[in-house]
Amino acid sequence: MASFLKKLFDGNKKQLGRLQGIVDQIESMESDIEKLSDEQLKQKTEEFKNRYSNGESLDDLLVEAYAVVREASRRVLDMRPFPVQLMGAIVLHEGNIAEMKTGEGKTLASTMPAYLNALSGNGVHVITVNDYLAERDSKQMGQLFEFLGLTVGLNSNGLSKEEKREAYQADITYGTNNEYGFDYLRDNMVLYKEQMVQRPLNFAIIDEVDSILIDEARTPLIISGSAQKSASLYTQANAFVATLNRETDYSYDEKTKGVQLTEEGINKAERYFAVENLFDLNHVSITHHIGQALRAHVSMHRDTDYVVEEGEVVIVDQFTGRLMKGRRYSDGLHQAIEAKEGLKIQNESMTLASITFQNFFRMYNKLAGMTGTAKTEEEEFRSIYNMNVVAIPTNKPVERNDRPDKIYKTIEGKFKSVVEDIKARNQEGQPVLVGTVAVETSEVISQLLKKAGVKHNVLNAKNHFREAEIIEQAGQKGAVTIATNMAGRGTDIKLGEGVIELGGLAVIGTERHESRRIDNQLRGRSGRQGDPGMSQFYLSMEDELMRRFGSDNLRNMMDKMGMDDSQPIENKFLSRAVESAQKRVEGNNYDARKNVLSYDDVLREQREIIYKQRFDVIDSEGNELREIIEKMIHASLERVINTHTQDDDEDKWDLQAIVEYVHGNLLNQEDLSVEALRGKEADEIVELIMDKVRSRYDEKEEEISEEQMREFEKVILLRTVDTKWMDHIDQMDQLRQGIHLRAYGQNDPLREYQFEGFAMFEGMVENIEDEVARYIMKAQVRDNLKRQAVVKNTQAVSGGGEEKKKTRKPFVKKEDVGRNDPCPCGSGKKYKNCHGQ
Repeated sequence: MASFLKKLFDGNKKQLGRLQGIVDQIESMESDIEKLSDEQLKQKTEEFKNRYSNGESLDDLLVEAYAVVREASRRVLDMRPFPVQLMGAIVLHEGNIAEMKTGEGKTLASTMPAYLNALSGNGVHVITVNDYLAERDSKQMGQLFEFLGLTVGLNSNGLSKEEKREAYQADITYGTNNEYGFDYLRDNMVLYKEQMVQRPLNFAIIDEVDSILIDEARTPLIISGSAQKSASLYTQANAFVATLNRETDYSYDEKTKGVQLTEEGINKAERYFAVENLFDLNHVSITHHIGQALRAHVSMHRDTDYVVEEGEVVIVDQFTGRLMKGRRYSDGLHQAIEAKEGLKIQNESMTLASITFQNFFRMYNKLAGMTGTAKTEEEEFRSIYNMNVVAIPTNKPVERNDRPDKIYKTIEGKFKSVVEDIKARNQEGQPVLVGTVAVETSEVISQLLKKAGVKHNVLNAKNHFREAEIIEQAGQKGAVTIATNMAGRGTDIKLGEGVIELGGLAVIGTERHESRRIDNQLRGRSGRQGDPGMSQFYLSMEDELMRRFGSDNLRNMMDKMGMDDSQPIENKFLSRAVESAQKRVEGNNYDARKNVLSYDDVLREQREIIYKQRFDVIDSEGNELREIIEKMIHASLERVINTHTQDDDEDKWDLQAIVEYVHGNLLNQEDLSVEALRGKEADEIVELIMDKVRSRYDEKEEEISEEQMREFEKVILLRTVDTKWMDHIDQMDQLRQGIHLRAYGQNDPLREYQFEGFAMFEGMVENIEDEVARYIMKAQVRDNLKRQAVVKNTQAVSGGGEEKKKTRKPFVKKEDVGRNDPCPCGSGKKYKNCHGQ
């Protein structure tokens, strides 16, 4: 272990030596840059851009660009970056993590790599943990960038699409991790290219990188909404299908389990649902529900494919015969079976898009980060994000006195001593920052301090809006501030007058966090820029961390020694034992995050494929889409024909089933007969039908303008892909929730998830091809075509909390409201689909 640490330290020392060489080059330019007038300094930006476009790399420009920013910073902000800040700035440009202690000026250090990388014209995102810091930094550092001729944007919650687009078009854009992630998801749900706001993800500098990429790594960003499908349509479709006759109204294909309405069946459906043309785009939902109701009645058999248990449809595994609890059929089939069995129809999937921070940030071309505490998680940063951690020395030596932990027998004894310590320091006027792990603890200490007559501020989730204000005042004489350990990240505590003489800021920790980083973050609030300071942690045998890791032996020892609550144990051995417990928890958490990422990577690959294809659709011009659609029709047709022409004896081929499929999905009844297919090879049959499909396609194009046809193709593709993808996300989630049970059968759950997830994705792609083929060939093209979102009233949800939620008003029916009138509650729905249900 000692040799590993020595090697690690030597590695960092070697890095610092290399960085110092570059810093010396930057400093050597200072006298030349100082001589430039403001105008000449500003002109350097255009010069750098020209040199970059003429072939020089950003690395080539680094020394001179950093020297320019340093001088501009002195003139505009009256702040001149120290050599250690230049070091941190170089580390950031190289796509690594600069570990810089609190108060060492990370925000100013980030201006140099942001400026340098903005010269490429591809945009730089500076990411902060909250809106307050994003706004503060964009205004303050924005003065510097604007002086040098660059544009600065602020991407905050609540902006319109136009405002967001403008913010993203800026050379440097500030914003929070949540906002960037949600914008990415929304951009991949738009119906028109012009509605997208982001540019390709180029370079991100993440402030408090450990908080965002580790503490929040598993937080999923989810966009959900109200599906436009209702239980009543499943019930109606079910009732309609029950009236059909197998001989005349539909045909069933045993091999593919495909069910198709015949011409007679289509006519019956149009009469039953009172529609003129079942394949009109306005009636896509009706057609889909009829299709699933047919499958539920004809191809899904109770006690074979599924069973009904405790009022729920439970799928039977076709290979093992086991019940697959928690799994649901996709694409509305499960709901159709529920309608068939007269059960309560469950809600359909409502998740439109989701992504974890881990996978979102790995999409950037280059990623960099800065924080006061990252070295303890270096392995994770390197293996997951391919970023090394470089510990940057402080500008002045750290004068803080980090005292050994004081360990008490009970929580009461610990809190009593904490309050005594705070009161004594407060009487001398020394400012105290009290760190707690939980909001509850901060409130307990607050009550105890009130009893002791100590005036104080409490900073927790209940008054977070005053966070910056409270933290900034925490260094004033006589101030006592209670805060959760994470509070105030990114905000410096500046010492008030006379505080240095009193020993600086005293940091008191009331419990060890399960992560050493968080404890170090709290400690780092004191002793900035060579100021004096003190940190002391108070622990008890009843603390969660101590309970989890071997506190029994210590407690027995304290009992034998006859120690009471007023006598703490205070030695380095015990502090090391606590630290080793923290390391174990950190290791467990890392394994959990790595495991989550392995699962999420399966969906990531699928998401990237779908999003790329979706973008290709909205970005397409000319005949590109027709080529794509013809390939889809070809693939769909080939699957059906291969299924029915497998027998070596051609006389046993089921040509009738092929003809029925073509009549139901691609061509009119008079266009194809069984006789036309006799004596032909399978591939000849495919080509014969495809020739007829192309001719029919040409006829459709002649009926309307080419522009309308292209728009029709986009409408069909987007609607189909979005519906199937939304359903697929739900299916993957269902699979994920139950997959760990496979371990009991000696199977690797991750491998099973990858295998089944791939099969489900392939199935979804086939469903998309089949549906696109049917609607393109059968649907009637109208003049007033409009692309429509599959789901309305979307909400952005992060980690279980909702970002923007549209709530309905309380509703009392006072007057007679027609069933088809808008609901008076303001939901925008018809009364019958809302409060009239």
